[in-house]
Amino acid sequence: MEIFDILVSASFWAAVLRIASPLIFATMGELICERAGVLNLGIEGIMVFGAFAGWMAVYAGLGLWPGVLVAFASGALFGLAHATLTVPFGLSQHVVGLGVTLLATSSAYYAYRLALPEVTSPPRIEPFQPLDIPVLSDIPFLGEAIFSQTALTYLAFATVLIVALVLYRTPLGLALRAAGENPSAVEAQGLSVTAIRMGAVMVGSGLMAVGGAFLTMSAFSSFFFEMVNGRGWICIALVVFGAWMPGKALLGALLFAAFDALQIRMQQTPLGAEIPYQVFLMVPYVLSILALVLMSRRAEVPAALMVPYNRGER
Repeated sequence: MEIFDILVSASFWAAVLRIASPLIFATMGELICERAGVLNLGIEGIMVFGAFAGWMAVYAGLGLWPGVLVAFASGALFGLAHATLTVPFGLSQHVVGLGVTLLATSSAYYAYRLALPEVTSPPRIEPFQPLDIPVLSDIPFLGEAIFSQTALTYLAFATVLIVALVLYRTPLGLALRAAGENPSAVEAQGLSVTAIRMGAVMVGSGLMAVGGAFLTMSAFSSFFFEMVNGRGWICIALVVFGAWMPGKALLGALLFAAFDALQIRMQQTPLGAEIPYQVFLMVPYVLSILALVLMSRRAEVPAALMVPYNRGER
C-alpha cells in the first residue's frame, strides 16, 4: 500500500521529471554521437565540467541562460578534442573517451580550487525557479506533477523532439545517420564524413554538458565534487536501451528516474528502517541493468559505430 500511495502522488511524478532531466540532455547528446558512428565515453567528465562551468559563469555574474550557453560551449570544446583524435586520426574511441573523462573531471576540480582556493563550502547561486504557468499549474495533480517544473526541464523534453525531428525529417539527420551506418554512401554524395562526425560529437558533447549544468543550475544551487555520480555511464546504457531512438531513450530515462525517485521515498517508510539504505540505492541500477539486458537483445547497433573511416576507402 505504501508503494501504491507513492506512485499515485503528484510529488513523486514531479521528482521523476526533475531526476530525468539531466539524463535526457546527456542521453540525447550521446545518441547524436553514436548515430554518427562515434562512441563518446567522455560523457561523465563532460557532465562534470558542464556542471562546474555553468555554475561558475552564474557565480561570476552572468545570467542563468548565458550560464547554460557557457556550459554548452565548454562541452563542445571537449567534444572537439575527442572528435579530433578519434575521427580524422582514427584513435581508439574507448581510450580517448576515458581520457576526456579524466581530463574534464580533473580540469573542473583544478579550476574550482584555482578560482576558490580558500572556500570550505561551495558558494550558492540563485538557480532556475519552477515556472508558474497560468491555468495549467492549477490543474489538480497534473499542475504539481508536470506544470511546476523549471525551464530547463521543459527544454530537456523539447530537446528530444528537436533531435527526433532533425534525425528523421531533415537532410542533415539523414546524412548523420548514414555516417553511422554507411559512411561510404555519405562520401559518394559529396559530403564529408569527417565534418559530419566531428560536428555531431561537438553538439552531442554540448548537450552532455548542459545535462551536468542542470544539476548545479536547477536541481541544486552549488557545485560539489561527485555530484554527477555516474549519471554519464547510465546515459550510455540508456542509448542502448532506447535502441538509438530518441523516443525510446526518453522512456528509458523516465524509467530510471522513477526507480530512483521511488528508492528515495522507500527509505522514509517503515521498510526503510529495516533494510540498509545501500540496498535502496542499488535498486535503480539493478533494475536498469535488467531492463537493458532485455531491450538490448533486439537493438540494432549502427553498423559503423566505432569504425574509423578514411576518405576514399570502401
